[in-house]
Amino acid sequence: MKRSDFGMVVAFFAGCIGGTLAGEVDDVPNYAQNSATGDWQGLRVDAYRQGVAVDAAYKFDYLRVLRGDSRGSASMRNLDLKVRLDLEALWGQEGATAYFHVLDDRGSGINNRHLGSLMGASNIEVPVPTTRLFHAWVQQTFMDEQWSLLAGLYPVDSEFSVMDSAGVLLHPAYGASADFAVTRGPSIFNNSAFGLRAKWQSPLRTWYAMGAILDGIPGDPDHPKGTHIRFKDGDGSFAIAEMGWTPTELGHVFEPVGPARVSQTPALKAHEQYEGFSKYALGIWRYSTRVDDQFDTDAAGNPLKRLSWGGYLLAERTLFGIGPEPGRYVSTFGRYAFTDGDSTSLRDQLNLGVTVNGPFASRSNDVFALGWTTARLATKYRDVLWRDSGTTTSRAENALELTYRAALTPWLSVQPNFQWIRHPGGEADARPARMAGFRMEIQL
Repeated sequence: MKRSDFGMVVAFFAGCIGGTLAGEVDDVPNYAQNSATGDWQGLRVDAYRQGVAVDAAYKFDYLRVLRGDSRGSASMRNLDLKVRLDLEALWGQEGATAYFHVLDDRGSGINNRHLGSLMGASNIEVPVPTTRLFHAWVQQTFMDEQWSLLAGLYPVDSEFSVMDSAGVLLHPAYGASADFAVTRGPSIFNNSAFGLRAKWQSPLRTWYAMGAILDGIPGDPDHPKGTHIRFKDGDGSFAIAEMGWTPTELGHVFEPVGPARVSQTPALKAHEQYEGFSKYALGIWRYSTRVDDQFDTDAAGNPLKRLSWGGYLLAERTLFGIGPEPGRYVSTFGRYAFTDGDSTSLRDQLNLGVTVNGPFASRSNDVFALGWTTARLATKYRDVLWRDSGTTTSRAENALELTYRAALTPWLSVQPNFQWIRHPGGEADARPARMAGFRMEIQL
């Protein structure tokens, strides 16, 4: 489909719905500069003003295990298609937003075939190639957007336990923590569950608290491809809560409430680029359904039933600027996450890292990042491996990542990546793995 044809489709959809202008020129993202497909001869901007924001992005990862127990390479591809509807502009429903996000994920195998890590290697690698509706929700705000209520398909890793300064890293453990990702069915990339999320923000946006309750098993495990909303006996529910302090958001009431990720307006883009990072948060989560203990049994030899729960603490902070140019600074981040350790392979995880935005004056939009993660194996998981197969395990799996995101244009970036993994899979005898590759990302 040609660029102009695609734009006409979206503009026609927006025109059919109708509505008033959502903002002036300065309140519209600069699609012509920041996207490969441009503003579609003004049609994309018109759609935004009428309340319809359409975005797309394409990621391509190529990674190769250079040294370890198994050498080889694989590529992964991810296509994001997003539509945000301003229901106030479209239909007069004040403070209401609808958001739809479709994922298409292709390619896998770097971890399963060559690495064998408990934490993974690429945050776009999936077990089954598929196209799936990832976000599909409606949100209503109240009391000058201090409160909001969201309902629909909702991945918790879009808002909970998020470290924005670590977002440039490819390793999955800097998104949803690895100890949480290996639980019975979290609503995270790339399979979300239906549920409700409520959020409160202080009047000056420096404090927030939020909680969500969702179906305990996203989708349909028996049919892993496509989108499925299924409520089955035994799924139970999943609940999560977080509270935090974000001092750099002081007075930034123009920032959207909620996880609708589309192109930013110039004001919000400048705030995100120049203000840096400052966030301190803690959270807890729990499943309602008891699951089999991986080691302990009753007198009859049946596994004992345990509740699965956990929590986390995180902090990220911009430390200082680099040179006189705005938007160039050094930031650090850290997160400790933990689980009960009764039913999962990982007991807890620690992330630490540093990011440098604009490392060179001539490359102010580039990002350098160094991250280190250690994931400690659950004692019961280690006992099971020794009992059932005689496998000797290490106390933890460790991963070091070094990456540099080079912004070649406002819409195209190339990101060389190097990872070193010690004790992949938690096996004591596993050789350390060295992996190198790159990510290419295009904003469409």
